[in-house]
Amino acid sequence: MNQKNRSIMSNNPIVSVLKGNAGILSVLIILCIIISCATDKFLSTTNIISVLRQISINTYIALGMTFIIILGHIDLSVGAIVAMSGTLTVGFIVNQGMPIAAAIIAGLLLGVITGVISGVIVSCFRVPAFIITMAMMNVANGVAYVYSGGQSTRISDEFFINIGTGYLFNIIPLPVVYMVILIGICSFLLSKTKFGTYVYAIGGNREAARLSGVPIKKVEIIVFTLSGILSAFAGLVLCSRMYSGQPSVGSGYELDAIASCVLGGTSMTGGKGKISGTVIGAMVIGVISNGLNLIGISSYWQLIVKGLIIACAVLLDGQKSKLSSLKKKTIQK
Repeated sequence: MNQKNRSIMSNNPIVSVLKGNAGILSVLIILCIIISCATDKFLSTTNIISVLRQISINTYIALGMTFIIILGHIDLSVGAIVAMSGTLTVGFIVNQGMPIAAAIIAGLLLGVITGVISGVIVSCFRVPAFIITMAMMNVANGVAYVYSGGQSTRISDEFFINIGTGYLFNIIPLPVVYMVILIGICSFLLSKTKFGTYVYAIGGNREAARLSGVPIKKVEIIVFTLSGILSAFAGLVLCSRMYSGQPSVGSGYELDAIASCVLGGTSMTGGKGKISGTVIGAMVIGVISNGLNLIGISSYWQLIVKGLIIACAVLLDGQKSKLSSLKKKTIQK
């Protein structure tokens, strides 16, 4: 292969994604092979579409979490926002008789408001994101339970249900279509805009970013707001799929989102991560859950597996950081 062809290959975005995520892609392929050997149902068209539909909800949330973690923070409120947004959106339609469009906008605004509050407190008052988002998690969960009285609210409106259960061309589930669109938007924001450069700069070295004139407070507020609206959108699609608004549905979603990000190579110390890695990480989580279900393993064991995956991924990330530091010191000497 001549120099020109090599240059073309290196600039190919697909090749770049494959090279940059070779490790996690290998894990995904190995998992698929193991599960397909254990059950012949795994590679069926129906099951593959089901897996894509299942991972879509986690992917919406994980996209926002990727921005948060690259920034050097964490957001524990995402699962609660899913529950609050979905429960109240359905309630607005069923109980208050609100038009569907207005109820959807109101549900998304709840996510925006929650994100803005977290972002303002983190950026302006320098409260650790772990603390404030944990507080907002309790607030959002409380709002969902108080509004619904702890009961699920059924909805039968065909248009609303179609949001989460419909198909494009009677083939591709609409949640998967939304996922592809959001992946494209978030990838563009993070890799092709000044905003994305600012996110990496703040996560890599906050003080250097401040001295360079990066509007840190503004960027942090926008990122938390983005996480809030993506979580609210996930709640909207989820309650549409479930034909109901349930205040308990968001439990544990923050763990799946964090696991997807960390598995995809997003560093918990900030400054490093890619949307493509997060998407593949979400696929790994989805394949594990689906595979364990097909094999007949209890959902309780799935929690253990996910916890171990996060622990291993964080340990590997820590080792990578140490090796990177040692290389830099060696080069400087």
